[in-house]
Amino acid sequence: MEPVEIEAKTLIQKSATPSNDYVINPYTGCVLGCSYCFASFAGRQFGRSVKEWGDYLYVKKNAVDLARKELARMPEHKRRGTMLLSSVTDPYQGHETRYRLTRGILRELKSVEYPGLVRILTKSPVVLRDIDLLAGLPRAEVGMTVTTADDKVSRWLEVRAPLASRRLRTLTELREAGIPTFAFVGPLLPHFATRPELLDHLFGQLVEAGVTEVFMEHINLKRYIRERMDQVLAGEPDEVGEAYVQARTKEHRERLDAIVADLLAEHGLRLRFDEVVHHNDNDALRQRLAGSA
Repeated sequence: MEPVEIEAKTLIQKSATPSNDYVINPYTGCVLGCSYCFASFAGRQFGRSVKEWGDYLYVKKNAVDLARKELARMPEHKRRGTMLLSSVTDPYQGHETRYRLTRGILRELKSVEYPGLVRILTKSPVVLRDIDLLAGLPRAEVGMTVTTADDKVSRWLEVRAPLASRRLRTLTELREAGIPTFAFVGPLLPHFATRPELLDHLFGQLVEAGVTEVFMEHINLKRYIRERMDQVLAGEPDEVGEAYVQARTKEHRERLDAIVADLLAEHGLRLRFDEVVHHNDNDALRQRLAGSA
């Protein structure tokens, strides 16, 4: 799949996600194409359907120039906000090794000594390439999305993403380099409700990798996401499909919340926001965070 190079009009956007003030997405689309990804809507501006998620990539070839110009215009007080790379793409998917947009953007953030927190969210070990820049920023952290410790499950739901075991090793390498890390266990896979020992194992692996804090999110099963998930679930045992049906209920989420609370305490892990986030509750969470600021 050959990416399409485009000229973007803007780069730094106000973030709609809790705890992030700004977001930078150097790419539109994501070749990792994870089945559960809520961002599969992102290509609609180019006429792409959710079923095509993972099969296209638009490269904002002027992203580094835009970062330089927009940071220069940003008032000092606004530079204190948290900057996320990225929300609807992976900033370190494979084509980053060719285009180096994320690295260029980090270089611009470093050149202005951006005082706010620069937060990376990725599934890729390519982030290790930029340890020099991350270490040179006043404040930076890397979140690695790890939904399972089982490589077979990660290969099933995250077909083109680096294996779970490789992501766990990346967290270890980042810790050894002195880069603050956290794990994003999102989505929280539905089968953990009936197989809590698998979540127990995942938490144990995260602790072994040096993680002390996790951000967790219930799976988003809105209609456009179910269209993709149905393709993946076709042919799976009935109990697997049923788990994803139950995942849409409040009772399922409450059961998982209780399991998560017990296992977090057992492993000594801290939960960001003190709750497992649900997409429908984002507005309430954002208001609560604003009130405590």
